[in-house]
Amino acid sequence: MKIGITGASGFIAGQLIPRLSERGHECIAFSRSVGRAVTGCRETRALAPGTAPDLAGVDAVVNLAGESILGRWTAAKKRRVRDSRLGVTRQFVDAMSTSPVRVLISASASGLYGDRGDEMLTEASAPGRGFLADVCREWEAEALRARTYGARVALPRIGFVVAPRGGAMERLRPLFRLGLGGRLGDGRQWMPWVHVSDVAGLIVHLLEHETLDGPFHAAAPNPVRNDEFTRALATAVHRPAFCAVPAFALRLALGELSGVALDSTRLAPLRTLGAGYAFEFSQIADALR
Repeated sequence: MKIGITGASGFIAGQLIPRLSERGHECIAFSRSVGRAVTGCRETRALAPGTAPDLAGVDAVVNLAGESILGRWTAAKKRRVRDSRLGVTRQFVDAMSTSPVRVLISASASGLYGDRGDEMLTEASAPGRGFLADVCREWEAEALRARTYGARVALPRIGFVVAPRGGAMERLRPLFRLGLGGRLGDGRQWMPWVHVSDVAGLIVHLLEHETLDGPFHAAAPNPVRNDEFTRALATAVHRPAFCAVPAFALRLALGELSGVALDSTRLAPLRTLGAGYAFEFSQIADALR
């Protein structure tokens, strides 16, 4: 297949593109920086606001675009987080109305569910409340419009990504290596973690299996609480982790963003496992090592 990829310079795409190339697929990056080559992609096509992307010859689209949620959630930041996801998705879905593209793999996130305590959440569970839940719900709805044009739409709902480089781990790892890591709040909140290799692996699986449609949890089958994650990460970097951060301090420092760290989201990837995807990393200690 010839596969168009948004967010092609991101750390998830950095794992995905080599896998696709190894399997004989041809990757095309869509970027606002047209002059910048993306390793592993045959070409880079323009992605400009308000302009239909050129989907000539493209068989499938993997949509990974979106501004990072990290940073103080000012009104402007929240607007960029929302608009970067909905805007790019809308551009591609609108362009699919007059193109031969019939497969859209559009990222979503575990933030769809909000703070749900110990509730076990499957792909059939209802969305939660809050800013991220609202964004994810709108984001998925925008992607699902592609069904109107006869496309198959799969929605990997991605949890907290464990990766050698990039994402939130880029900020956590140095703190833990300095011995400054610790649980967040009481540490009892569930973390729907996933190794970046499995995010890429699931996307390939969704692309190559023509019957797979709808939501799939990109989250390991063994979720952990924050205190277990903290111990596993400290062990992986051979440091203690005594610097617990009280919930009130997180709220003071991060404002509304603190919910990302303190909310409890316990995902069960039932549809993902039922679709035949075998996780490379199912235990947090192995993933962090």
